[in-house]
Amino acid sequence: MTFNNTLTRRHFLRSTGAALALPLLEFPTHAAAGEKVPRNLEELWADFPKLDRETPLAIEVLKAWEQEGVVCRLIRYQVGIFKGAPARVAAFYAFPKGGTKLPALVELHGGGQSASLNNVVTYAKRGYAGISLNWGGNKLNFGGAPVTYDGPQTDWGKLDATHPPQRNQANHFAGSLAPDEFTLDAVESPRNSNWFLVLMAALRAITFLEQQPEVDATRIGAHGHSMGGKLTTNLAGIDPRIKAAVPSCGGAGELVENEAVVPGGRRTQRTAMELACISDNAYLPRITCPILWLSPTNDFHAHLDNMAWNWRNLPDDRTRFSISPHFNHRHANAHALTEYLWFEEHLKGAAFKMPRTPRIALNLATGDGVPHITVTPDDSQPVLRVDIYYSLDPHALTRFWRDANAVKSGQQWQARCPIMNLAQPIFAFANVIYETPAPYRTGPQPAGRENSDTFAISSRVLSAGPAQLQAAKVKATDQPERLIDDGARGWHDWYLLNWGHPPLWTATTRKLKDAKWRGPDGATLHFEIKCETANQLVLTFNCNAWGAMVPGKPAVDYTVVKVLKASPDWQTVSVKLHELRATDPKITTPLANWQTVTEFSLSPSGTTVRDGQKVKADGQPWRGPREIRNLRWEGGEYARQQTPDAALRPEEFQKNFNDAIKKSLEQERLNPKAK
Repeated sequence: MTFNNTLTRRHFLRSTGAALALPLLEFPTHAAAGEKVPRNLEELWADFPKLDRETPLAIEVLKAWEQEGVVCRLIRYQVGIFKGAPARVAAFYAFPKGGTKLPALVELHGGGQSASLNNVVTYAKRGYAGISLNWGGNKLNFGGAPVTYDGPQTDWGKLDATHPPQRNQANHFAGSLAPDEFTLDAVESPRNSNWFLVLMAALRAITFLEQQPEVDATRIGAHGHSMGGKLTTNLAGIDPRIKAAVPSCGGAGELVENEAVVPGGRRTQRTAMELACISDNAYLPRITCPILWLSPTNDFHAHLDNMAWNWRNLPDDRTRFSISPHFNHRHANAHALTEYLWFEEHLKGAAFKMPRTPRIALNLATGDGVPHITVTPDDSQPVLRVDIYYSLDPHALTRFWRDANAVKSGQQWQARCPIMNLAQPIFAFANVIYETPAPYRTGPQPAGRENSDTFAISSRVLSAGPAQLQAAKVKATDQPERLIDDGARGWHDWYLLNWGHPPLWTATTRKLKDAKWRGPDGATLHFEIKCETANQLVLTFNCNAWGAMVPGKPAVDYTVVKVLKASPDWQTVSVKLHELRATDPKITTPLANWQTVTEFSLSPSGTTVRDGQKVKADGQPWRGPREIRNLRWEGGEYARQQTPDAALRPEEFQKNFNDAIKKSLEQERLNPKAK
């Protein structure tokens, strides 16, 4: 079989009544050392078309109901027969009642998550059929659906592709291809990767959609978040039945080049077998459908610099980017909306056309030695503004993205980008902001998201290393500044979470990490805020996140609670180093200086330490405006500037990675409460 993007629909014949009479096809396994295992994607997937053709899906309708004009079903289908036992995946399936010839979507959830009834119902209200796989085997969430359920669930049979693993202690998502009792092959093999198994379940979900009478089998797309983002990217690379794809926070690929070639990239050690069969790198060159990269600048799962390098050869005519500045593992509303618009264009054939990727140029050889960025947006739709961002921080996960204050000049937008240190690289990208077309300004949104009057399309991400800067005779002209944020642009340099939940809203910035605004030794931090009713603010200083400032040392949160009086006037809040206490009760000394701060957060609620115990400091619902001004340093001396160029050992990174997943899941559980 030829697999290099020639896997056609004849290889994915629908299961029929006649097929049910065929013997179930056992997926071939290799039980002895020395037997051949797949070495590339063609070999890895060579057996799948026969499995898909000859093994019935054996669909079970576990629950059926209607809500809000949407037909909803909890179904379970058979992925295949492995080691003599069936593997079955549960899923939510939904479509608008009475709908025919509908475009359809496969949704793939992230790590530790479960299938989303909310998302398939939302898309059904938008005119799509959708299936959301519960591949991780976690408890199903029916939300406000008018049903109860306590029946069969995802069952991987003699395998275990759940996440987190329910039976297998080995993590076959994290690179291990070694055999054990829950793997498909008895020798080291890419088929022992759980990515392979879940991707097979996704392929079978496409086959399920093809069989549904209300679905137009020629208009099927895919989307997924986090681990689901990687799966979406890979699915788009191997199955031409996918006509449009939107990976969210996943699919960046591995960096195999030297960091000197790719400044800021995160290099990982992968075996030749992993790179050829499991890594995004193998799938990306095969993508032929329109694909939209949806990810924030500081995502811990989808490394931005790796993406910029690995996606560089995907052509602009079918590739778009929407990158939320400052966020980690979630999106601003203007960026999240692009997923919907992408499917409207490519699956519905709507009149809407996504603007082309803006052209961006980074000019280092300037007359005054200051780097210069030029952006040329697609003006087929009115451009509201262009935001040009740049950073000098090689650590992508804790990097602060400066707004370069772009100025329009004819059809272009331009900005100067002064730097402080020729030993560090420069990174740049731009967001072009457009007005949302009227039909998409209102309507159903998934939980935790809101409608947006604007949408944002991003440029590619550019970078230049120290050697390039020095060769171009760039000059270090920038200087430290005590005024951090005057408040004139609101929360433009921050990211906001739980904004609709008055006691739990949080505003966070990484601006204090940037050497330009890093705190002088011994300085006091001041800002002004309005608070209409008596309340409190928990100030949190996250230090050394991801080992960014002190390699080998853990991240530590330091907090202080500030009491606010009820007043319509601005009141000043000040914090000194000696006031801060670590939220880890084992750390009893105050923060020594501001040099290791990677994030600064404000919230009415938070975590602090009292009498040696970690406690929740719960604030009151916030009343009145949420805004600050004149965030600044006073006093102290600029005695040192720590360079944020540290790197974690693999085991340390994995621990932080797991902690980040838990934190992200906690935030997602809070978001629906905002409604």
